[in-house]
Amino acid sequence: MKDEPEVAVLRLGHRPGRDERMTTHVGLTARALGADRVILAGDGASRSDTVEDITDRFGGPFDVETTTSPTALLDDWDGAIVHLTMYGLPVQDVESEIHETHRTGTPLLVVVGAEKVPWDVYDAADWNVGVTNQPHSEVASLAVFLDRLFEGRELDREWADAEKTVVPQATGKRVEDRTDE
Repeated sequence: MKDEPEVAVLRLGHRPGRDERMTTHVGLTARALGADRVILAGDGASRSDTVEDITDRFGGPFDVETTTSPTALLDDWDGAIVHLTMYGLPVQDVESEIHETHRTGTPLLVVVGAEKVPWDVYDAADWNVGVTNQPHSEVASLAVFLDRLFEGRELDREWADAEKTVVPQATGKRVEDRTDE
């Protein structure tokens, strides 16, 4: 996956007091499932420390950025924009076109919203994509989209610079310090 063009995730919006965990989970899902960076907009920027801490402990590379001007970011993006929304076209109908665009070297910006998304985002997007047309979580939408984009390859990703690693087990929880290996 390292040789592929960039995939960045823009978390657009953040409802203070309601979205702390959601915004954090957007960043963690982006990291775990193959994106190169997350960009947190507005009040969501307050969650950057948590995502950076997880990246420091469990490995990268993964960048966390903040922006006070998501509209400018959308306008200036040098690549294709995928907006995840339950009002979009079914992912299974557009994923081959998105794959082909990405394979040709075009960076992708994947936009996930919180509160009501401004109409400008729908207009700026090359694709408005729904993983289902039923109400659901933006975290679930991002996870399904990234898994389809990377065709499951992200599930075998290795984190060479990790301080800690999760050891898979049938039962229980086991996290080891990499220095113990």
